[in-house]
Amino acid sequence: MQPDERNLAAQGRLARAGVKTVIKLSLNDKGNNDSSGVEILVSRCQQVLTALLLVVASSLLTSNAGAATQSTSSHGVSATFSYRGSNFASRDLRLVIRVGGFIRYDQPVVAKLCGRQCWPGFSGGGQRTIHVRNLGPGNRHDVVLDLYSGGAHCCTIEEVFTYDATSKHYAMAQRDFGDPSAPLFDLGHNGRYEFESADDTFAYRFTDFAASGLPIEIVAFVHHRFHDVTRKYPRLVVNDARRWLRAFRSEAAGHYSDSNGLIAAWAADEDLLGHHTLVNRFLEQQLAQGHLNEAMGSLAPSGRAFVVALDRFLTQRGYLR
Repeated sequence: MQPDERNLAAQGRLARAGVKTVIKLSLNDKGNNDSSGVEILVSRCQQVLTALLLVVASSLLTSNAGAATQSTSSHGVSATFSYRGSNFASRDLRLVIRVGGFIRYDQPVVAKLCGRQCWPGFSGGGQRTIHVRNLGPGNRHDVVLDLYSGGAHCCTIEEVFTYDATSKHYAMAQRDFGDPSAPLFDLGHNGRYEFESADDTFAYRFTDFAASGLPIEIVAFVHHRFHDVTRKYPRLVVNDARRWLRAFRSEAAGHYSDSNGLIAAWAADEDLLGHHTLVNRFLEQQLAQGHLNEAMGSLAPSGRAFVVALDRFLTQRGYLR
C-alpha cells in the first residue's frame, strides 16, 4: 500500500500549488494506478475552504467532548497518545512511553509553535498520529508524534522521542515542517524510516501561497537531529520534477499568467540533481516566449528579474552547489 500512499502525498503537494490535479485512486491493493481508478479534481481553493470550514466547525464544538486515545508498540516500546475534545478542538494532550512495560516518559505534549494548544497531526496516508519507528542506525526504535499548530494551512510539527539507555529517559527533538505534511516511509527499504515532505520556504517566495510550488524534501532523524537527505533519493526527485513540469505546462491554457511558483519548484528539483545547464536553457526559452509571469504586480519578480531571484534563492538554499 505504500506506493499509493506516497502518490497521494505527492499529489497533495501539487494540489497545494493551486493547480487542478488528477488523483487516480487505485481500486485494487497492488499499488497500481490503472483505468479502474476514480479521478478526483482538487484545487487549492477547495482545500483552503475545507480547512476553514473545519476550523469554524471546531469552534462550535462543546467543551464536553469525550477523550481520545491512540496506542502503538514495537520491539518492546509502547506509546500512548491521549487528548480530550475533538481533533480540531483538542486539549490536555499527553504522551506516555513504556519500555519493557515500565513507564519511561509521562508528560503533557508541548511544542514550540503551539505550546499546549496543539492539535493531533494529519500525516496523510492513513497513518496514526503516534508511531514507533526505527529512524536511525543501531536498530533503535524512536517514538514519533505528529502535531498540527491549528489554522487553515499551517503548521505540521513532528516530535521525535529518543531513549537514552544510560539515563533511562527520553529526549525530545522537534521540527516545524510548515504547511506540508511529513508522513513516514521506509524510502531506502532498509528498515529505517524517513519523513517525506516538501520545502516550505518556497511558499510565498515568488507568488501567493496558493500558486506556490513546494519541491520535495526528505528528512532523516539521525544522532538526535533532523537532516535533509533529499539528494540521497534522486529517483523521487526526478518524479517530483516531472510533476511540477506537467503542472507548469498545464498553465498554457491561462497563458502562463501565474506560473513562476510552479517552475521554481521544478528548477529546485533539477538543480538538486545537478542539471543546472538544463534549468538555465529551459528558463531562457520560457523567458523568450513570455511564460515567466506572476499575478502579484510589483510584489513579486517577473520575467528576467524572476530568473535572477530564483538563481540567487536556489544558491542560498543549497540546491545549487
